[in-house]
Amino acid sequence: MTKTSEPVIIVGGGQSGLAAARATLTAGLRPVVLEADAEAVGSWPGYYDSLTLFSPARYSALPGLAFDDADPERYPTGDEVVGYLRRYAAGVDADIRTGVRVTAVHRRPGGGYLVRTDTGGELTAAGVVAASGSFGNPHLPALPAQDTYGGEVRHVAHYRRPEPYAGKRVVVVGAGNSAVQVAHELAAHARVTLATRAPIQFAPQRVGGRDLHHWLRVTGADRLPRSVLLRVIRHAAVLDTGVYRDALAAGLLTRRDMFSAFTPDGVVWADGTSEPVEAVIFATGYRPHLDYLAPLGALAPDGTPHQAGGVSTTHRALVYLGLEFQRSFASNTLRGVGRDAAHVVAALAATAGRFRLRRRASAAR
Repeated sequence: MTKTSEPVIIVGGGQSGLAAARATLTAGLRPVVLEADAEAVGSWPGYYDSLTLFSPARYSALPGLAFDDADPERYPTGDEVVGYLRRYAAGVDADIRTGVRVTAVHRRPGGGYLVRTDTGGELTAAGVVAASGSFGNPHLPALPAQDTYGGEVRHVAHYRRPEPYAGKRVVVVGAGNSAVQVAHELAAHARVTLATRAPIQFAPQRVGGRDLHHWLRVTGADRLPRSVLLRVIRHAAVLDTGVYRDALAAGLLTRRDMFSAFTPDGVVWADGTSEPVEAVIFATGYRPHLDYLAPLGALAPDGTPHQAGGVSTTHRALVYLGLEFQRSFASNTLRGVGRDAAHVVAALAATAGRFRLRRRASAAR
């Protein structure tokens, strides 16, 4: 298939950007991937050291490359994911430029985009794939008197290992997988409480001797549309083999209703009691990292994109990848982003193709 003369710029070289590169090549487009970091492995090197995937290797691969030939039922570590993405990037026949951060995207008269970078460069594009993820935009809630607190406050995005917290009183805020996993590993070194707005919901990691992701795939639940998902999902569910639930039951770590405010040396719990606390770690999620699209007017006031299923509702030839629940439960995962990439690139190819024809007609006049 003939490729467009102008490239499609893919912002971000992590799992979403690499999946987009493969999909654009398949569609006959010419991808240029711009990755701010030194290599195209996304945010994985920045996660806490003990991170393991919540899905087995069998269900943790991008299109076209199996995770590896080792035990497909094991749960890969973050370092293994980095190695896998390196192999994937090496096998994608795309122009991948690392150490290049996109600072702004502007519309061009007549169609297409002008993409500006922190190196002072400008690239023209027939279309843009915003695949920059959310790790660079961690959500840290602001609570009363937080600026008076003298202890450590950090987001889990900046947590690495438990040893610096040895012997300390630590509160971990959040009820999701990361919050519980970090709190559990900290509990071997520190006195830890999980602060949540509701009781923690657990989901069994294995059902009938098979990992939950097997059943998500065979039942089709992994592909449920976003509209159905948001009606079904009410609270975050922590995948658990029983280890985390047992730790809470045994008092190895505790859970309390979310605290209402900080004090200079601790927190005020929901029941009005105060307690000295030396560190608070927020595992409160992330928001889309899309500030470079602000000049386009493609974002809502809260920074979220105007989109449906990953396709911009305000701009032609602008699509998104890696948004949470973008089209399904698996949208921002290794196992699911490839399906979303095929969907949004099909829409992009249609609009970029019309732009190419208009450009050719203008040049012929």
